[in-house]
Amino acid sequence: MRTGAITVAVLVCLLLPTQWAALGPTGSSPVPARVRLVVAAPGVGGATKAERAAVAAVDGFWRRHFTELFGKPYRSPRVAGGYHGSGGPTCGGQPALPFNAFYCPAQDFLAWDENLMNAGYQRVGDAWIYLIVAHEWGHAIQFRLNRYLVSVAAELQADCLAGATLTGAQRDGLIRLQPGDNQELGATLTSLSDTYPWTSQRDHGDGAQRIASFNLGGQRGVQACLAR
Repeated sequence: MRTGAITVAVLVCLLLPTQWAALGPTGSSPVPARVRLVVAAPGVGGATKAERAAVAAVDGFWRRHFTELFGKPYRSPRVAGGYHGSGGPTCGGQPALPFNAFYCPAQDFLAWDENLMNAGYQRVGDAWIYLIVAHEWGHAIQFRLNRYLVSVAAELQADCLAGATLTGAQRDGLIRLQPGDNQELGATLTSLSDTYPWTSQRDHGDGAQRIASFNLGGQRGVQACLAR
């Protein structure tokens, strides 16, 4: 790996042949294989640098694969980046919420509260940031698709696309995996469920549903996430 790469707690142990194991909810049997994300990006400086690295990896995946998957040009969404508390950008006249991350289709941008990023970064590590960026980018991808491909369960579909994105980014060499311990995403989503707007079960589904969606994308790729 390049100089300056960082090791981060993995987002999930995905169900992939021989390499990654399926992730289970809190209280399930231990997963037999654990992995750790190693991201080719600057590794010091906390959440902000991890955000830039996550954006580069996620956008890099879609730049490489969107046209081959959907037969039309790809345009990156604008990254409005971090705000603090209630000082975020508005979307369609609606104010940004504290401790939230969102995609705004009306203006085609992503934004997140740095308080949300830092809280998860301190508790979980870089995995938190990669999940949020990949998930919100998933909403930007939904906006670029034909409507019949977008699921009515849009949040779970975004989790599925996040799994496909991060697995694909690993295959492309944008992130890589090494054996090691990790913090399971299942435990993370369960423990943080309803703690923040971004983890609201009412809006996003419960931990088990989110894990299943993420694993589906990680195992079977982008096409498995699309509504039929």
